[in-house]
Amino acid sequence: GNKSEMSVGYATLYGDMCGGYSVLKDVYKTTVFRLSDWRNRERPPGARGPAGRVMPDRVLTKPPTAELKPNQTDQDSLPPYEVLDGILEGLVEGELPVEAIVAKGFDRATVERVWRMLDLAEYKRRQAPPGVKITRRAFGRDRRYPITNAFRPGR
Repeated sequence: GNKSEMSVGYATLYGDMCGGYSVLKDVYKTTVFRLSDWRNRERPPGARGPAGRVMPDRVLTKPPTAELKPNQTDQDSLPPYEVLDGILEGLVEGELPVEAIVAKGFDRATVERVWRMLDLAEYKRRQAPPGVKITRRAFGRDRRYPITNAFRPGR
């Protein structure tokens, strides 16, 4: 599961989060797509693996989905990842209050909903394997909140 999915609880425990080490744990979904596009165009000197396109177009153009039911997409219940990641970067990396993110032009109801999802998914992130630290605030190390006693950080 990538950081966007981990943030809002969309990484599945026995699918996305199943493994010993998570290389995408601290990388937002939009960054995953940008990295995939870059790798399809470039092969760094000394890199292993084939030259040319390694990520099929169908993977990059298919709407993201947890595939838990037929014809489901993540955008059925989440804002587009460009919006979601912008909000999450403010909440997680910037530690900004809801007001500051709304002031950047994001819809208040969407920001508040994403903040609630981020808060409620803490229990699930605790079950994730360790992973690479890429950003300033990685889950499991730099950003942890209590999950008992109904703790809710002020916003």
